[in-house]
Amino acid sequence: MRFIADLHIHSPYSRATSKDMTLEGIAYWAQLKGLRLMGTGDFTHPEWYRRLEESLEMDDTGFYRLREPVDGVPDICRAEVRFVPTAELSCIYSKGGRTRKIHLLVVMPTLEDAALYNSRLSRIGNLSADGRPVLGLDAKEALRMMLDITDRGLIIPAHAWTPHFSLFGAFSGFDSLRECFEELSDRVYAIETGLSSDPPMNWRVSELDTVRLVSNSDAHSPSRIGREANVFDTEFSYDGLLRAIREGKGLEATIEFFPEEGKYHFDGHRGCGVCLSPEQTVRYNYRCPVCGGELTIGVMHRVIRLADRSDGQRPPQAKPYYSVVPLQEVLAEALKTGVNTKRVQDLYMKLLSELGPEFSILLEVPVEEIEAVGGDVVAEGVRRVREGRVNIRPGFDGQYGRVSIFEQSEISEIRGQGLLF
Repeated sequence: MRFIADLHIHSPYSRATSKDMTLEGIAYWAQLKGLRLMGTGDFTHPEWYRRLEESLEMDDTGFYRLREPVDGVPDICRAEVRFVPTAELSCIYSKGGRTRKIHLLVVMPTLEDAALYNSRLSRIGNLSADGRPVLGLDAKEALRMMLDITDRGLIIPAHAWTPHFSLFGAFSGFDSLRECFEELSDRVYAIETGLSSDPPMNWRVSELDTVRLVSNSDAHSPSRIGREANVFDTEFSYDGLLRAIREGKGLEATIEFFPEEGKYHFDGHRGCGVCLSPEQTVRYNYRCPVCGGELTIGVMHRVIRLADRSDGQRPPQAKPYYSVVPLQEVLAEALKTGVNTKRVQDLYMKLLSELGPEFSILLEVPVEEIEAVGGDVVAEGVRRVREGRVNIRPGFDGQYGRVSIFEQSEISEIRGQGLLF
């Protein structure tokens, strides 16, 4: 069975997360997006765990479903959404004479296993303080602790290239999987590429040939779930998911941001508005050319530093991927207005009600059908995204990149051509 999954999200108990990130809100937006499987996020938080126990029940797939259905979803988008217990840990510890700050995505087969893990973690840090708890725990020991409870769980290094809190982070990470996880590195089956990198960037590091590349949204609000996701073609069950991530068979593709849009793609200094390519950073001796302060080294720079392959080399086991721009952003540009305006939201729901979920529209629905419902500019926008014909001002030092699909004068020209036709 083919399905799309987003395994890394957060609950209202994580900092800077929308109060609308309820299970019902997540299930509603999952159906609008075309996601069949969601991580619960934040199972480590006592209050969120209690809600998970109250609201979810396991079915014969080994996944969990809501006890009560969600209303308001267009009929054409309606589908059963399942959940799998997930959480993110922030591990801060000293190793090799340096402070390490590593974020880990944890996937557990059952809520009972999650509870056992929580019991162990609660002896190390305060799980009530944040949905993503900060723990003085070695990443390797977090993995060992999970393996002591179950051999059917997964620990996946989260947003693996982010400068400050990741496995390969420029400021507090490691140079290899083995350096971090040592003798347990063969029990790490996947890494999460994060918004600022895409599969071709990761293909440049041959050590990663042994793991799967997965993509998730790390969403803090419901409308952002699925901004990155995974396409599976396997048995729709926990066992099927586990096999696909461990072995790669059944992990069909990933859905990606254009990596330049991520917050840490290029190097720079946000305070001075300085954005630099890795080559420019070297030229400026790793100092801000405006103030002379230290630059934040971005993902592209870090990938180049660890790469042992040239750009463009594709390993034989590499999976396909789709680079997308969220549909609401396409509509906002086509309408020359903000993403959160009523015009964009009304057109978004009209497209979904007549054509199906967002991923179907972005990836599969014929452009002619999109034009019939949304107009020629929207259809041309989707066509260009599919072809990768977008302009991006790269993100840097915590600031998202800016994607544009059209030049200023083009929208009027496209509309005029449509009227002439």
